[in-house]
Amino acid sequence: MTEHVWSYKSTAGYLQGTDLTGFTVEATDGSIGKVDKHSDEVGDAYLVVDTGVWIFGKEVLMPASTVVSIDPEEKTVFVDRTRGQIKDAPEFRRDEHLGDAGYREQLGTYYGAGIPFGGRPA
Repeated sequence: MTEHVWSYKSTAGYLQGTDLTGFTVEATDGSIGKVDKHSDEVGDAYLVVDTGVWIFGKEVLMPASTVVSIDPEEKTVFVDRTRGQIKDAPEFRRDEHLGDAGYREQLGTYYGAGIPFGGRPA
């Protein structure tokens, strides 16, 4: 049901094998941090973003489908969510959630098709 959220959009400009670690991540309304880890595995692609001081040093997990474009020269990844939407996503704890299918389903539902739990389009 939410598998499509774990893949890069064909229009995002992501090339398989590109290392995005250290790239700045820009939401629609400002920077949210830097890519700390990422996966480009087909059907399981994601970014782990270190938010730094923005949300008290927490990390967020973002499905690859949120990536709108990548600027390799500026080392920047642009995502199609606001800072508030990212901050309100289900809390991510790397040691618990990275391999947790239930968490992935919850996060996929939150980000999937731009319709968060409240039913309002993103």
